Amino acid sequence: MNLKFKLPIALCFISLLISGCEKSKEGKKIEIKEDVTSSIQSIKAKFNTDVPEKILTPDVVDTRLGTLNFFDGLPSEETTKKMFDNLDFMRGVETFLNGIPATSIEGIRLGLEELGANESNKVVIFDDLMDSNPLFLTGNTSTVYATTFLNLKENGPTVVEVPAGCGPGTVNDAYFRFVVDMGAPGPDRGKGGKYLILPPDYDGEIPEGYFVSKSTSYVNWLILRGFLVNGKTDVSSKMYRDGLRIYPLKDKDNQPAMEFINASKKIFNTIHANNYDFYKELGEVIEREPVSFLDPELRGLFSSIGIQKGLPFNPDARMKNILEDAVKVGNATARAIAFKTRDSLASVFKTGHWESGFIGGDYKWLKDEGRGGRYLDARTRFFYFATVNTPAMVLKMVGKGSQYAICMLDSEGDYLDGNKNYSLNIPADAPAKEFWSLVMYDPQTRSELQTSQALPSVSSQRTPLVENEDGSVTLYFGATNNAPKGKEANWLQSVPGKGFFVIFRLYGPLDPWFNKTWQPGEFEELY
Repeated sequence: MNLKFKLPIALCFISLLISGCEKSKEGKKIEIKEDVTSSIQSIKAKFNTDVPEKILTPDVVDTRLGTLNFFDGLPSEETTKKMFDNLDFMRGVETFLNGIPATSIEGIRLGLEELGANESNKVVIFDDLMDSNPLFLTGNTSTVYATTFLNLKENGPTVVEVPAGCGPGTVNDAYFRFVVDMGAPGPDRGKGGKYLILPPDYDGEIPEGYFVSKSTSYVNWLILRGFLVNGKTDVSSKMYRDGLRIYPLKDKDNQPAMEFINASKKIFNTIHANNYDFYKELGEVIEREPVSFLDPELRGLFSSIGIQKGLPFNPDARMKNILEDAVKVGNATARAIAFKTRDSLASVFKTGHWESGFIGGDYKWLKDEGRGGRYLDARTRFFYFATVNTPAMVLKMVGKGSQYAICMLDSEGDYLDGNKNYSLNIPADAPAKEFWSLVMYDPQTRSELQTSQALPSVSSQRTPLVENEDGSVTLYFGATNNAPKGKEANWLQSVPGKGFFVIFRLYGPLDPWFNKTWQPGEFEELY
């Protein structure tokens, strides 16, 4: 080749290296990676003044997402695509973690509707207690549930008349936020009364003679609990069937007849999806409720992945693939938070492995009296395996309400395993005015563990437990009855190849629980 042609070609090649790209025949840019990473020092040399290193971006940055490339702080096309994919992925994960309260309520609504409770005057009642057939997040086996949903958009202001003797009752909005307590912890103090629940957009007159609360959502969940009498359900069942009334305020003089649906021994699902369907479930909630239902930050998070009121949720193939991955990571994250929390505040006692459901002790999930803002992991943890949000569960209400402790680990810190045998000692004089109970749950469904025992639980009120000489009760856990002779009633069945966790409940908790002078024992493996 003639020398006069070689020089322009060489200069062109050098020019391409400097510019970092060239035009292809199709006119597209082809990126040329520099062989040597530009140092911060070389970047600084291009300024007239001394620019702090901490504000500069190198041309090559190594991260957990791989190598990111820049030209003078300008991201390359490859890096830009990677960043937007990652941003959509992160927001998909955060939507899962922050959307659980809404989809959990929606799952319960759909489950009750499946049973026929599609109007507020149709109440699902567990005349024979909640057994392990339904998929229901950590339901208990020791109280008579009566539950339904209020539709304030369709019915307007709605009246709930609770009978005297009603146990703990609560209304939660469509994001599982507290609206009002009823019964013993409510303003009627167990004497019965009329409650009026107003829609979020109601601005009319408020009649006298009611305990009035205004909800932030149209859909509201009502859950009432009745205690056993002499170990039987009939008194509470009759109390609700005879005394519970729910009707639109406008129909107070022509109330619809109440219908009660016995859900004991029935199979139904109330749990939100842990796959891509989760986003569809959340979208249905957002579409139904008013814009004011959630603050702009949460609405902005959800709309960033395409879930917005008034718009169809219809992500393209790229976004759907990202969300299908995001929900997997979101679900795994929720399980890590729920079952292997890293929060030291979870511990109920100074020793042992009993943990609180309400980490931080606030039903609004505010950290350090609000100084730490919303306690996001604590909220995610609770609603991933539990339902009902009320201050009665966290406030010190001696002799009233209820308190909970969760255990997932044995005394050595290992997950509870259905292949192993354990013992658990409940010391004498459990601090409960009403009674205490312990229920086994399945980590997959967070519902009652399904075994040959229809009620995978024991209760000081319902179960004929055999006490030790000191008044304590030793419980035994295993796939087969491993209790000593004479204490077979103290055995709870596990499932080989499955894990389990338990919740210890105190109804009417007393001072020794709050001042930590009494605590349950640890799960000890039996060899």
